[in-house]
Amino acid sequence: MLGRHDAPQRAHHRRGTRRGRVLDRSRSRCPPGGHAMSRPPASEAAVLSVRGLTVAHGGRPVLRSVNLDLPAGALVGIVGPNGAGKSTLLQACVGLVPVAAGTIRVLGTSFAHARTSVAYLPQRERIDWDFPIRALDVAAMGACARHRHWFGWSGRTLREEARAALAAVGMADLAERPIGQLSGGQQQRVFVARALAQRARLFLMDEPFASVDAASGRAILDALETLRGGGATVAVVHHDLAMVRDHFDLAVRVGEHALQVGPARDLPAPAGMT
Repeated sequence: MLGRHDAPQRAHHRRGTRRGRVLDRSRSRCPPGGHAMSRPPASEAAVLSVRGLTVAHGGRPVLRSVNLDLPAGALVGIVGPNGAGKSTLLQACVGLVPVAAGTIRVLGTSFAHARTSVAYLPQRERIDWDFPIRALDVAAMGACARHRHWFGWSGRTLREEARAALAAVGMADLAERPIGQLSGGQQQRVFVARALAQRARLFLMDEPFASVDAASGRAILDALETLRGGGATVAVVHHDLAMVRDHFDLAVRVGEHALQVGPARDLPAPAGMT
């Protein structure tokens, strides 16, 4: 189907009241000949809690023993140089890449048990834009995704929810348009609408602002801020550090197999980061 990888949404936040507690900058190692360092306990209050996560590609570690807690009602920018493991982190959280070690908890349980509360938006190149389907149908998939037995729902209900989600990103007038006939920015807005329709509590988005026009970028940012205002946690892989500093609450810097987490307003612009 359209997006090769799917998962499901919902939502209270106020900028300025963000508890800077967040998270840790972590990188535990196993000392030579010794035992692995003890991991900090998972936070019960965290929407997403990662402990000792190690992921490798072709035998090469991409993420190594990383820890991360994301609270409710936060807009989180995931930044770092290309190849650092930003996309891998999101993919590991939704079971799309094998995990060599560590645990991932969503809302205090495994992803398998919380999948209807998680919405995942892959990178554009992972989507088949030639699939013959309307924008309305794509958005309706989000409403379907949060119900494992959605066949009892009326088509009218699904369409109404899909149209509301499209309206939230300024795409209501193009609901009947085939997805392949939309511009890149419009296509991205439609997939954000699909995520909105899922009403998840955790949103993981891989570069939703990539190659979009200014109007689409503003519409997407407005939608993400609305999700945060409703209490959802939204984690976004992003390359625009200025936008992250100005509009996001937290920044997760990925680099050298480690994560560093802190207030987005304090995010520096180190060499090599774009």
